[in-house]
Amino acid sequence: MKTVILAGGLGSRLMEETELRPKPMVEIGERPILWHVMKHYTHYGMREFVIALGYRGEVIKRYFAEAVSLDGSMTVRTRERRIERHDESKEDWVVHLVETGADAMTGGRLKQLAAWLGDGTFMMTYGDGLSNVDLTALCAFHKKHGRLATVTAVRPPSRFGGIELNGEHVARFSEKAQITEGWINGGFFVLEPGVIDYIEGRDTYWEREPLERLTEEGQLMAFRHEAFWQPMDTLRDKRSLESLWTSGQAPWKVWR
Repeated sequence: MKTVILAGGLGSRLMEETELRPKPMVEIGERPILWHVMKHYTHYGMREFVIALGYRGEVIKRYFAEAVSLDGSMTVRTRERRIERHDESKEDWVVHLVETGADAMTGGRLKQLAAWLGDGTFMMTYGDGLSNVDLTALCAFHKKHGRLATVTAVRPPSRFGGIELNGEHVARFSEKAQITEGWINGGFFVLEPGVIDYIEGRDTYWEREPLERLTEEGQLMAFRHEAFWQPMDTLRDKRSLESLWTSGQAPWKVWR
């Protein structure tokens, strides 16, 4: 099954990090967050990726080109202008890097990928959000209900610290509590090719008209994920994810 990753947005709320690179290339633990997303999918057997490029897409191309050319040990024979590689690549990926335009919206990017996706079920997510969602269970849920689309519904993390009170005493304090009511779009979609027909053009936001129409027609189902989910929208989010990674307690690190 192919996995689409939307990686073309500007990342304007994280301009401290995205002035010279797209947000999916902002690093968590010396690796782009895009790498973390792909490692999550790889853990569940997904190895073919279609990445929708936009803002500073050449940075993502350069990353993968250098990953192939510089990974592992090598011998350089200068007179012959030949390089001999001695190690297999650490990642077994097929990565399609597709230019979808700097100004295209999320739905417009997906529509431009139709020719790359074929006629099979595919997955889609954003290149700036991490989770420990069970992708095997997600796909099984999608297959069972038989509709065109499944979205992973998550509890949004609070932007403020959470305090539970016992009278005037603080019973529990958490730096970043998770909201206990309400669900939001967490990405990690499973989709049938027919969803492309719901996208009008390059200016269409996937999260608006297409998802609204799918909902009205009973074609959108929600897979509830109660555990970890965190987007990287701000510098504070980046620091929080970095702290989890360096402490060895990153919930999204489901691989070994």
